[in-house]
Amino acid sequence: MINQLKRKKNRFLIGAALLGSAAMFAQQWKPAGNKIKTEWANQIDTENVLNEYPRPIMERKEWKNLNGLWDYAIQDAGKGAPKKADGKILVPFAIESSLSGVMKEVGASKELWYETSFTVPDNWNGKNILLHFGAVDWKTDIWLNGIKIGSHTGGYTPFSFNITPFLQSGDQKLKIKVWDPTSDGPQPRGKQVKKPEGIWYTPVTGIWQTVWIEPVADKSIKELKITPNIDESTVSIKPVLTNATYGDVIEVTVKDGDKVLSVTKANAAEAFDIYVENQKLWSPEAPFLYRMTVKLLSNGAITDEVESYFAMRKISKKRDENGIVRMQLNNKDYFQFGPLDQGWWPDGLYTAPTDEALKYDIVKTKELGFNMIRKHVKVEPARWYTHCDELGILVWQDMPSGDAAPIWQNKKYFDGTELKRSNKSEQIYRKEWKEIIDYLYSYPSIVVWVPFNEAWGQFKTVEITEWTQSYDPSRLINSASGGNHFQTGDILDLHNYPGPDMYLYDANRVTVLGEYGGIGLPLEGHLWKTDNNWGYVKFKNSNETTKEYVKYANKLKGFVKTGFSAAVYTQTTDVEGEVNGFMTYDRKVDKMDFKKVHDVNQEVINSINE
Repeated sequence: MINQLKRKKNRFLIGAALLGSAAMFAQQWKPAGNKIKTEWANQIDTENVLNEYPRPIMERKEWKNLNGLWDYAIQDAGKGAPKKADGKILVPFAIESSLSGVMKEVGASKELWYETSFTVPDNWNGKNILLHFGAVDWKTDIWLNGIKIGSHTGGYTPFSFNITPFLQSGDQKLKIKVWDPTSDGPQPRGKQVKKPEGIWYTPVTGIWQTVWIEPVADKSIKELKITPNIDESTVSIKPVLTNATYGDVIEVTVKDGDKVLSVTKANAAEAFDIYVENQKLWSPEAPFLYRMTVKLLSNGAITDEVESYFAMRKISKKRDENGIVRMQLNNKDYFQFGPLDQGWWPDGLYTAPTDEALKYDIVKTKELGFNMIRKHVKVEPARWYTHCDELGILVWQDMPSGDAAPIWQNKKYFDGTELKRSNKSEQIYRKEWKEIIDYLYSYPSIVVWVPFNEAWGQFKTVEITEWTQSYDPSRLINSASGGNHFQTGDILDLHNYPGPDMYLYDANRVTVLGEYGGIGLPLEGHLWKTDNNWGYVKFKNSNETTKEYVKYANKLKGFVKTGFSAAVYTQTTDVEGEVNGFMTYDRKVDKMDFKKVHDVNQEVINSINE
């Protein structure tokens, strides 16, 4: 009895010591620096960071989040693994961000090292364990238990490894090395530069999306490629599988809420169509999603099961009765209107502090009366696109820009110049653009692909456009948003600041105003920088900025009649030195009268049918 009490006491002491150690590390962490922060920064729990399932379009029941406090070190490139850590970093926030708890620069001459340990739940025995990374910028090397298990390049797409052969008993030791040259390299990087100013922002190095593990059977579902066809009332399902063999079957149960609409079984090796009776069409006004349960069957036994969804919607173009080529949604003329959305955060940089924060900007965009977002030279975590699908917002998805910019010739139609990229630079672009399209293909909210913006790294425009059209014929292609124009793709996209203007028109393509506005209002106490804040035009208060916005919108209505089929206003929020957002960078102040903006935006959208 005495020995039992001693053992209980020892277990209590050990447990208390471990809890004390975890509490000590949690107390050590705090947001770094003195920059402005969002209200969500106060909600960070280092032991429960971004704990929602990271990939809701293909969700499994079992998974484990590896986000939290890890060891980190920065050292000269090529020196090998560091002998000791520099301190703790909060994953998945980039090391330059406040929420990482570090807020240090890395640069092309250094490497960022991470180290952590995790355990695999006992009830996962007999399963394959997948290690997932939402996104890491840019070149990543991974070791597990001292063995290098793989590498990845690309800062915007998820990747994973089957780590089962490398597992050991007890704790698993994970080590990661990241190298990111930012603006010293040709790779896609969006608005990151090593010397931020004006429209260019702070670098983002390393892990910036959730790291997680999940168990799968030997035969499992890797990906679902979903394509709706409203003209035939069908949805195509193309499963991408791991270790499937002849005779394996995919079973898809389609539901409207909890009501089962159909159950379809098909050969797992091929794409197949499901008929959707009395289809409900998806739109920003009625964003209905069909829910799916997808099972992989082998010899009648379920080897994998995921929850997913799809929407019945169509994006297309058609010449109207006045001869203007219009964008159509579900075979009806539809004016697309929304903000340029950078997706940056003062505390997390590329990473929203919480899932509520990630969703917030979309909710506010709907509140402003918009029906579209142009996701500008950045790719978001999977949950962002699901929020768009569920809330009802169309998305134009930019390719993050990279390499260098040739002379910008926005108003030249036939003789725009192009950058001559190196073979390596071209290969990087093509690889990452394909991976981005593959990653986002099944999200119904995405209706337009944008390969280039304002000639930033623009090269072989016709070839890249034709490849994109061929690879995904279900969406429209905006070849060069405000860039050097060529007669290719579906859209001619003009940029004009500050007010709207139509200085070119294409009788054979959709003509859009891809950027305008930039009405600035700096608000003391909500500024990233204390000086050199920037906007295309600046005003002193909300009344003035709202009045100017309404003036631009009323002017835009006239251009809708004469040829514009979409417009993008700059921008959703202030970002670093830019003060031209509807909201401050910390999201604490709405800088215009949202009700007035909503009403005039709806007038613009509806003017196409008047």
